[in-house]
Amino acid sequence: MPLTPRQRALRARQAAYTQWGNTPDPAAHTAPARAAFLAKFEREVDEAHPNLDPAARARMVEAKRKAYFSKMAFEREKARAARKGGGGDGRAA
Repeated sequence: MPLTPRQRALRARQAAYTQWGNTPDPAAHTAPARAAFLAKFEREVDEAHPNLDPAARARMVEAKRKAYFSKMAFEREKARAARKGGGGDGRAA
């Protein structure tokens, strides 16, 4: 018998709590994933501009990272507004 979405969520939560309960250093555990995520921005810059000086490259990588997180914040705010019935167009009411 397949699990309901709620049952799957509860099972996943239990597994996550178990994993973190067995992990002495959560930051070290997730470090490889964070490094891979941040390397994505470096790859994007390097593919578009392969011969940049290090200072310009670092500035562009940081700008791409900030743009990504700004977009995430914007999308999150739109979703919140839509849930509250505000339309989610990003404009103040």
